[in-house]
Amino acid sequence: MLQTSNYSLVLSLQFLLLSYDLFVNSFSELLRMAPVIQLVLFIIQDIAVLFNIIIIFLMFFNTFVFQAGLVNVLFRKFKGTIILTATYFALSISLHVWVMNLRWKDSNRFVWTDGLQTLFVFQRLAAVLYYYLYKRTAVRLGDPRFYQDSLWLRKEFMQVRR
Repeated sequence: MLQTSNYSLVLSLQFLLLSYDLFVNSFSELLRMAPVIQLVLFIIQDIAVLFNIIIIFLMFFNTFVFQAGLVNVLFRKFKGTIILTATYFALSISLHVWVMNLRWKDSNRFVWTDGLQTLFVFQRLAAVLYYYLYKRTAVRLGDPRFYQDSLWLRKEFMQVRR
């Protein structure tokens, strides 16, 4: 069972990683003159998103619902977050690779192709949804219903057995 002190520590870490992601998304374009620094920020950002994915799955594995074998209940409740997080991760890596490929050799020139602009818009839209859904999921996973046997869980189990 996830203790209150452990949950607050995990939640703080998740919010710290989300804040870093927001910071890099907001200010990385200001560093286009220093491609090495921008590359390091992008790599750390992608690692932070990957850590967030790992943390959320560890929180799933820690629930009584998962341990009771009702993985599909967790997946059904948090499907949007799981899919959007994977999509955002893929969009972020794609954007970072494309930006670095276009700007690495000539960082003084402003390169902004139509495809890059489209990818940028989709990545930023996915980022907003990712921040919202991820925060909501992290907070919802603090609900005690997920960590103990309850009538709700028994009803879910009976529906699965049918």
